[in-house]
Amino acid sequence: MRVRQLTPTLIQLTRLRFVNAFLVREEDGFTLVDTTLARGAEALIQAAENAGSSIRRIALTHGHGDHVGSLDALRERLGAGVEISMPELDARIHAGEKVVDGKLPGGWPTPRTTPDVRLQPGDRVGSLEVAAAPGHTPGHVAFLDTRDRSLLAGDVFTTIGGAPVASYFTLPFPLAATATWDKPLNLESARQLRSLDPSLLAVGHGQALTEPLPAMDRAIAKAEQSLSK
Repeated sequence: MRVRQLTPTLIQLTRLRFVNAFLVREEDGFTLVDTTLARGAEALIQAAENAGSSIRRIALTHGHGDHVGSLDALRERLGAGVEISMPELDARIHAGEKVVDGKLPGGWPTPRTTPDVRLQPGDRVGSLEVAAAPGHTPGHVAFLDTRDRSLLAGDVFTTIGGAPVASYFTLPFPLAATATWDKPLNLESARQLRSLDPSLLAVGHGQALTEPLPAMDRAIAKAEQSLSK
């Protein structure tokens, strides 16, 4: 697992070179944002310990398997005292409810773990404020660190091969687009996240961007052009 310190309070953890999770430092320990693929629990826990603390909360941007894959193992290892938060609609999908018409793209596992909190826009997880960002999945959210305006955007954007919005097919990483449920809605979420004026953009796939606004503007413009065809 590759570990990269992005800011004094944000650490990026990368598995298999393209799947990210993040440790957000709080006074009482870390919030882990996303859990990567299966069989990653030990490496995530060790990364937190190497950084000098422990995981106290787990917050998920959405329910795809490359973001919740190690959730059950983390629950087993860390216990019920670690609060787990997941977006409302994606939690309902995991519970077997039908929340939208048609088949959902992307990998949807059936974790045994039930979230302690079903997230709504405006909720707080430590220093992170929940921002609605649906489209890639029905309930997708992003997290804005209220201390420095770092934005953990999940799969609304990726930064492999530029910084595209996950609303259109692009090489060398088409997977985010093919797994996106509602591409026009995801584009609108990209616009909304851009309006938050983030100081740093951290995503589920690819490197983080400092001073990200020009790249976000270019990505939004390309997605608008692609979807208008």
